[in-house]
Amino acid sequence: MTRFVHDQFAKDYLKELLSPIGDVEISRDVSGEVREIDVWFTPKSSHSDYLQRLGLLGQLARTSAIFEPFRNAVTPSQIRSCMGKLFDVHAELERQAKREDRRLDSVELPQLWILTPTASSALLEGFNLQSFSESLEMSGVYVLGRSLLTGLIAIHQLPRTSETLWLRILGKGGVQKQAIQEVGALPEDNSLRENALELLYNLQVNLTANQELETEDRELIMALAPLYRQQLNAAIQQAREEGIRQGIEEGVQQGIQQGVQQGVQQGVQQGIEQGVQQGQRLILENFLKVKFGELPSEMAAIIEPLLTLPPQELTVWLVQLSQLEGGTLDIQQGQRLGVEKLLQFRFGNLDEELLGIVDSLLILPPQQLKRLLLQLPELSRSELLKLLRESLG
Repeated sequence: MTRFVHDQFAKDYLKELLSPIGDVEISRDVSGEVREIDVWFTPKSSHSDYLQRLGLLGQLARTSAIFEPFRNAVTPSQIRSCMGKLFDVHAELERQAKREDRRLDSVELPQLWILTPTASSALLEGFNLQSFSESLEMSGVYVLGRSLLTGLIAIHQLPRTSETLWLRILGKGGVQKQAIQEVGALPEDNSLRENALELLYNLQVNLTANQELETEDRELIMALAPLYRQQLNAAIQQAREEGIRQGIEEGVQQGIQQGVQQGVQQGVQQGIEQGVQQGQRLILENFLKVKFGELPSEMAAIIEPLLTLPPQELTVWLVQLSQLEGGTLDIQQGQRLGVEKLLQFRFGNLDEELLGIVDSLLILPPQQLKRLLLQLPELSRSELLKLLRESLG
């Protein structure tokens, strides 16, 4: 069942994000009957800047905590089971303190946080779970009485802000896909972005090994196609081998004037770059054929320009494409999204003038559009407008 794949992803994801600020154990056994805690977190230092970057998750991680993430809506029985594990842990810590003849500080007792995509009003009322705060910023956060040290996060009720982003990744369906888009849109040098996307790639690999996929799992696979990573790695390896061979040949010829060593290095680098680009082109073409049944001319025109984008920016476009149905209008929408992504990467936020340029570009025949987009990295806004007017006659 894919639920176990998602469960493992949630554990790995929380461990990756919380490890820089504390000790994290996943699948920890609880004494007594055979039960496991999904994620046990113990803070080891404040790291206020990092906690702030984690937003709401960072607030939950300011004290010792047990996280129990659920792929589907949590049931009353599962909540009782989680609370039972929490109380077993508390009892274990109290016994340990007694053996060591010391007083157990209340801050040493972990707080339970149940992470569920949804929570019905009946469920909340049944456990007397109360809103943590009347503030809209804390919508979706519920707690029991203070001494019970138990809280519940209804992920789909969280406001869609940067503060909740790292928890919304653990949602499902549209909420999770929206969060993935937001992560992909973060700056490339954001380490949290890189770590989250890498774990999402691994999730896709694990999902593809399962034959009984739900619709939302298939959409996730399309959103972050694992073949992209696999083929890209293969292309890089092939490029290295081809680059070495080509580098030696070109290097010997150039070595007479420039030195054999310099020529070999240049040849190797050229070969790697060419091989990687060819691999990326093949991956994009295959992705589009799977999505639309063929390679539409509208899409073919923007493939080469899109290859100039950093891989993570390209992934954002793939995520957006995966949410389209695949009809004629969706092909046009996919082309528009690609052109917008190129202009946004070149000029920043899309203002009214740039959106007008997008409309004009989409009128051009495919080959003219391709030529103009390939020149885009070297053009100023005024130069682009001039060339566009000339192309439109």
